[in-house]
Amino acid sequence: MKRLIISRLSVLALSSTLIIAACNDNILETKPLDRISADATWADGALAQAFVFNVYSYLGYAGFEEQGLSAITDEAMFTHAGRNINTFTEGTETPGNLAWQSPTYEWGNMYLAIRQANIAIEQLPKATFTNQTLKDQLMGEAHFLRAHYYQQLVRFYGGVPLISKPYGLNEDYSVARSSYDDCIKFIVADLDKAAELLKGKTLEDGRTNRLAALALKARVLTYAASDLHDAAKVRAKVSVMASFSNPELVAYTSGDQASRWQAARTAAKAALDEAAAAGKGYKLNLAAPVTAAEGRANYNAIAMGGKSAAADPAGAIDLIWQRTHTPLFTQESNWPLGGIHYGINNGPNGYNNWAGNTPIQNLVDDFEMMDGSKFDWNNATHKAAPYDNRDPRFYASIMFDGTGWKPRPPAVAGIDPANQIQTGFYDDGKGGTINGVDTRESAVENWNGTRSGYYTRKFIDNDPALRDNQSSAQVIPFPFLRQTENVLNYVEACLNTGQEAEARLWLNRIRARAGMPPTTESGAALLARYQNERRIELQYEEHRYHDARRWLIAPTTVGRGIKSINVRATLRPGATPNVPYRFDRSKYNYTYTVADNTQNETRRWNDKMYYRPISRDEINRNTKLVQNPGY
Repeated sequence: MKRLIISRLSVLALSSTLIIAACNDNILETKPLDRISADATWADGALAQAFVFNVYSYLGYAGFEEQGLSAITDEAMFTHAGRNINTFTEGTETPGNLAWQSPTYEWGNMYLAIRQANIAIEQLPKATFTNQTLKDQLMGEAHFLRAHYYQQLVRFYGGVPLISKPYGLNEDYSVARSSYDDCIKFIVADLDKAAELLKGKTLEDGRTNRLAALALKARVLTYAASDLHDAAKVRAKVSVMASFSNPELVAYTSGDQASRWQAARTAAKAALDEAAAAGKGYKLNLAAPVTAAEGRANYNAIAMGGKSAAADPAGAIDLIWQRTHTPLFTQESNWPLGGIHYGINNGPNGYNNWAGNTPIQNLVDDFEMMDGSKFDWNNATHKAAPYDNRDPRFYASIMFDGTGWKPRPPAVAGIDPANQIQTGFYDDGKGGTINGVDTRESAVENWNGTRSGYYTRKFIDNDPALRDNQSSAQVIPFPFLRQTENVLNYVEACLNTGQEAEARLWLNRIRARAGMPPTTESGAALLARYQNERRIELQYEEHRYHDARRWLIAPTTVGRGIKSINVRATLRPGATPNVPYRFDRSKYNYTYTVADNTQNETRRWNDKMYYRPISRDEINRNTKLVQNPGY
């Protein structure tokens, strides 16, 4: 609620901190509130900093909301019906019937954030406090945040109105959408300015920095160089784009894609070099793959976001900019901040959690085997034991039937003293079936059971002393930017500029850290390997939605529907059942059956889904807006 109050008052150019100052009766009796607010804010360094902190608050919970962006991709499904997710995934969204949207990229919320950044950028050069270092630092942060919020809009909507000043009352708010090209230039200019102003400045976790500006620039240019934004390619492959009369709003209509890829490569290399100088990058200098156990530990350490002396004695971390538990972010409700409640949102119902964004079989199948080969249901060995000998990141990411987890809550411990995830159905030896405690047929909160047969493990602290549903001690940062994304952006740009050896070098460094063998492919096979590597490494970090679109493969991601798993265990001849049940291959034969899941959604692809629609209300307010193709 605090952020909402601030946002409304910002129309009068008020700072959140000045709400407190307004309680002074003498001040109220002598000067208008709006005049005092502005004067006080920009005359005091601490108040000016508090104003910029409020600009951060529009980041909200980032990727740790109850409903995640993963749930409208082929990573996950949202367990609970009635959240308006299917409006999107079934292709029925319209400007008058918007599907679920996260505040972290919703049109109106982003423009509120941009307005606050614009106020800071306008006022800081005129500020009367004397600390020039602080002024430069805050100006750099404001330029960065404005760039970030614009890139959020551009990623979801294409070209948007570029507003670089804070509008006052009674001004004409009608602004046409800028071309995609102009939007990218604007964002890059802001990031260049931020990188310049933040050079040499070290800020606490959660605040941006020079490296973050370089990394975000590399991402923005990588997206811009992709096929979705090349008018000739996208119009040839996407039906609604071919008939769209304003292609400049969503793609480049001039220039050449090769030059754009070269610019992306240059930007990514600059970010890599800056990161190396700053000691960033978690175990990205390995000459050979680590063991499977080390690979799993490495990936888990990265997801937890902190230094791990045991996993990395050098103390290097992958995070560049993260959403963390700091005063930068307002508490929007009585929930704890950041990733603290991620466990209860997504953990198993048998632990009294809510099973929110559960992984689907589509993601599980894309984890490679330990030898680097593809998993294949037509392979009898794979089918008989689908969770054996997989990429170590699988075990740090996915909870599946039989995997070990934390001690059960006291009321559930008698059902499962072995502390193993139970998403299957097991022979009771009496002609009946034992329903797994983590299924929708469980005796424990069955309405919160998974529909896919899996739970996410990534981003949930595996400390057995921490109960997920009482998780006030869990503080997991959400990675807005991390060094591994830098590396992947660089690899992609190298692949598109003919630098395959360099691409393999860096791709194999990521694989070595995960305990996976190096790739030796070239051409289309190497590109496919890269795309899958990015899918696995960045899962649940809000990349897949965008990657599938910019690569023009979305019809085969969301479009292939939801796959789930059905696990059954029957007793071997002469065996007696475990009471209570526990996973045991010596006593049970396990079968795994993949099924289409249409319980909440019947997913299909519609080409208009490459972009989100601008709402009917926004179109009515601003008649200069052009709607996105297909809507």
